[in-house]
Amino acid sequence: MTAVRATPVDPTPGLVATAWEGGDQRALPPELGPDSLAVLSGPTFMYADRCGDVPPGSIGGLVHLDTRLVSEWVLTVNGGRLLALRSETVQHYSAQYVLTNPELPDLPTNSLGVRRLRYVGDGFHERFTIASFRPEPVRFELRLAVSADFADLFEVKSGVRDRSAQITRDHQPDRPELCFSYAADGFAAETRVRSSMPVARIDGDELVWEIELSPREEWEVDLHVPLPPGMGVVEPVRGDIADVIHQRVDDPVRRWTTDRALLTSDNETLTRTVRKSRDDLAALRLELEVKGQRIVLPGAGLPWFLTVFGRDTLITAYQTLGAGPMLAQGALLALARLQGRRCDDFTDEEPGKILHEVRSGELTRTGVKPYTPNYGTADATQLWLILLSEYWRWSRDDETVRLLRDNAIAALHWIDDYGDRDGDGYVEYATRSPEGLGNQCWRDSPDGVCFADGRIPVLPLATSDLQGYTYDAKLRLAELAEGPLADPALAERLRADAARLFERFNRDYWINERGGYYAVALDGDKNPVDAKTSNMGHLLWSGIVPAERAEAVVRQLMSDDMFSGWGIRTMSSEERLYNALGYHLGTVWPHDNSLAVLGLARYGYRDEANRISLALLDAAGHFDYRLPEAISGFPRQRLLFPVPYPTACSPQAWATGAPLALTRAMLGLEPMDGRLTIDPHIPPEVGRIRVDRLRAFGHSWDVEAVGDAGYVRLSG
Repeated sequence: MTAVRATPVDPTPGLVATAWEGGDQRALPPELGPDSLAVLSGPTFMYADRCGDVPPGSIGGLVHLDTRLVSEWVLTVNGGRLLALRSETVQHYSAQYVLTNPELPDLPTNSLGVRRLRYVGDGFHERFTIASFRPEPVRFELRLAVSADFADLFEVKSGVRDRSAQITRDHQPDRPELCFSYAADGFAAETRVRSSMPVARIDGDELVWEIELSPREEWEVDLHVPLPPGMGVVEPVRGDIADVIHQRVDDPVRRWTTDRALLTSDNETLTRTVRKSRDDLAALRLELEVKGQRIVLPGAGLPWFLTVFGRDTLITAYQTLGAGPMLAQGALLALARLQGRRCDDFTDEEPGKILHEVRSGELTRTGVKPYTPNYGTADATQLWLILLSEYWRWSRDDETVRLLRDNAIAALHWIDDYGDRDGDGYVEYATRSPEGLGNQCWRDSPDGVCFADGRIPVLPLATSDLQGYTYDAKLRLAELAEGPLADPALAERLRADAARLFERFNRDYWINERGGYYAVALDGDKNPVDAKTSNMGHLLWSGIVPAERAEAVVRQLMSDDMFSGWGIRTMSSEERLYNALGYHLGTVWPHDNSLAVLGLARYGYRDEANRISLALLDAAGHFDYRLPEAISGFPRQRLLFPVPYPTACSPQAWATGAPLALTRAMLGLEPMDGRLTIDPHIPPEVGRIRVDRLRAFGHSWDVEAVGDAGYVRLSG
């Protein structure tokens, strides 16, 4: 009988995953609707529909540190749901909803004006303010229905296990408070909902107020859901809800953003998109303490990934280095502290390996899921070395580099000893965990790496991006070895390794057919996996493409089958599995395109880089200046407007960082030997770009450019 071979779709044949009541991630648009809003602060968010409600059974709710503390939050008047007039976020942590009543018994439509204010800070806070517009007194019943299912975030996006038998209620009508408690298998959580006003009664899990209003009279109540303490909680905003909404209180986030670089441009879309990026990075930041040092680093994205990720965090930190070194330094230190030390099949941990993902929900803490942390990625280790180098180039912080020397050497050993599984000089991946990911590169969906004819390759896979990252990481570590690490012998060895990889890669991955291009991977039998993908842009970014092949690669990336008009698709529309709505099968990812733009600029293809940058900026204008995680790959000339991937994260860290990388490419801004250099090539559609308070080498710099002319000036 022929043995079943592992593929990314079935990466561990014969091994059975731990049983739990969950299914595959939902592929449909969220039930909350396209106008849903979220307020967030670090690892905490409240995700609701345009009325501010969280209907039962939806993906919405109040989630803190990967546990859903509130799964239903529905406000009704006389049993009827309210109608939204307008709703929007004010800051990333606050939102306002303006509502009215529908036609109800004894209450004509538009009789009431309802305002909901909410924010996430030192807990979840919400205020209901209700005004009567009736010419006579009016009586009505106001209800808030609340549920707490304590679902792990992994379940929220797949299927929620029924915990009702382990959930107890201790509601306090004399103190207008609901209390839900859950405990099982050593995991415990609690949700309290406190009202500032007495209630008429508590009906099941509903707070009920009987309200009588004179004409033009208002009634108001505040609700508070305290949050349990835990790692990763950002310094919260505090204060009266109205004062928070109107920004009359001290805002730690505002203090953080005022020290960032400030960009202005003749192009309003660029200015507003970069400003939105700055605010979203503040929203996504996580604060940790590592060996007594307080550090800040970006979480990956709302709603599914408000946690530390290896790949996402590192690329975001790279994209945003010009705005300040704090995120990069924080990412380097935090990920070094959690670097792999042993071999563990369940978590895919190996000595020297940089983690993939950290979680803190019940499924992780009780050992069902391997995220304590999980190391199932084959690229984060190289990206950590690349960021270490780039951080040093921008900061000349020799002390931090020397502090991380052992981590850098351990990362190098992982690349050579564990990453290269069969000694052929390439980094490959194949999980050993029954819960492991089949694809452990950035294209991490089960079908994200495939042949042109749709076949799924056998494992282990050596994807092209991994080899490019490895090549770049070794050259960069050689630079550090010649500099602050003072190890010339190591530098010489690394440069020789990189040269051999360059030659071998360009022999084995190049495909002459269809105009010439690079395979997306070598499969477990060393066959080239021949789908045309956006990974070629990553190869330009890493510098592993020889100059004589660059033109062919650029031609492929900018062809109609790859370039949608909004950006480069993850996979060519010529391939059998192409899908404009496929996660890695034809969508357009801003972060993916930002790396391609940096690569195009590196090889001198500035016009092509600008074409992609302008397309992404145009797309941002359609999304309120915030690029989502991914955009559907429909051709621009057909639909005229961009369509988001159905369950795209927004904000999402490396999509948020993309506009800063695009700006860097337009400016041709590079740190070099302790000074900033500029080589602008700014398209006429953008006009002038000015950046104030750009941080490099411990100083503040001002940069200004238009067209092909510009200057850099030390400002402080």
